[in-house]
Amino acid sequence: MKLDGLVSGLKTEELIKALMDVSAIPKTLITNKITDRNSVITNLQSLNKTLQELVDKAKTAAGPSSLASFTASSSSETVTITAGSKATAFSTAIVVDAVATAHSVVTAAAGGTAWGGTFTLVGSDGEAVEVTPLGTGPQDLAKAINASKAGVSATVVPAGTDADGKPLSRIQLTSAETGAAGAFTLHRGTAAEVTSGTAVDLGAAPGAALLTQGADARIRLFAGTDAEQTLNSASNTITVGEGIEVTVTKASADPVTVTVARDAKKQSSTAEAFVKEIAALLVRIDNGSKATIGEVGETTTLGVFTGDSTVRNLRGALATAVQHPIDGISPSTIGITVSDKGVLSFDAEKFAAALAEDPEGTQELFSAVSARVQDVTTQYSDKYDGLLTKRITGQEDEVKTLKTQVERWDIRLEQRRATLERTYAQLEVQLSKLQSQSSWLTSQLAGLTPSDS
Repeated sequence: MKLDGLVSGLKTEELIKALMDVSAIPKTLITNKITDRNSVITNLQSLNKTLQELVDKAKTAAGPSSLASFTASSSSETVTITAGSKATAFSTAIVVDAVATAHSVVTAAAGGTAWGGTFTLVGSDGEAVEVTPLGTGPQDLAKAINASKAGVSATVVPAGTDADGKPLSRIQLTSAETGAAGAFTLHRGTAAEVTSGTAVDLGAAPGAALLTQGADARIRLFAGTDAEQTLNSASNTITVGEGIEVTVTKASADPVTVTVARDAKKQSSTAEAFVKEIAALLVRIDNGSKATIGEVGETTTLGVFTGDSTVRNLRGALATAVQHPIDGISPSTIGITVSDKGVLSFDAEKFAAALAEDPEGTQELFSAVSARVQDVTTQYSDKYDGLLTKRITGQEDEVKTLKTQVERWDIRLEQRRATLERTYAQLEVQLSKLQSQSSWLTSQLAGLTPSDS
């Protein structure tokens, strides 16, 4: 029951609210601290995610061929060339003597019930695979061959009709892989009958045909010289050098020139992109660590990372990783510099010049710098033992503790409100009693006063 100044005339509700506001000041301070900590946690988590992404990029950049980038060209559309990370500058002429083909045969035409029994596929290595269709139709045999996993696909081909008008069919068989090793024969009969020579070779029967003979691709390097060399491949892609492959599509007696050249522009772009990732991270930390000092009477605003020793140490470790010399050689020699104000920058022209003068040395220095960056980012962002990860965990634990304090304060404040409401209610009751007593005494005193009559 609320007695809001019915007797006293006091604004009881307003008094209680004012007293409660004073009592709730510690809770408000804790709540504000939770909001501040949550903001810090959010920004630290975002920073940690960026670090984890940088770990992967640094790992790639630290590879011994991370800058490898080449342009590959061919003098003919029938030959294409690709260059991998291990490639080097290269140029030569090749002659394409043959392209790889898949072995393919087609059987003689036969009626709809001539395809039952046991058949045997024999590969070029002599391995025999027996196939027994469930029915006697061409589709049954084709299905059985396709399910045999013998490396041969079968397709039923209509072949007109016989003298009685009944449909005829052929089965075309093609090896799954190109190359001489894919050659095969199809026999009517068991594997034992093939061995004994009593099985019928369906590809050699009257009306059957060899469509293409399985063959390897074949090219010649240094054709017409004493160093002429023939290279074979079951596929149309042939390795002609470390990390360098050519793919041929047509045979030709005319030499085709293939060339691999270093792509210096792309190499510089690769290095620049990585360094800019680090520079952006350093700028982000710097901006988050700034404190904006207000004028006299104004509030000073702190950055989300201001005073955070973990983030400050991370910033220092990254700067050290990219600017300190390696084996006495400064990263600035390949265009990676940090100014006196701590700004990381990349000089693309200087890097390109270093790459042209000493490509291996430049790659080694860049990889070493990247490896140090990888070590730093891993040390801070590891999901179990990372220094920044532990910092985030510590902040989260503190927030949990603060939330527990808020819950306790809620209970305490409810008790405080209940006490105040009881106190003021009792005050009104007591005042009411005193008022009643006062009225009674007044009436009694009035009765004792003699009348004037």
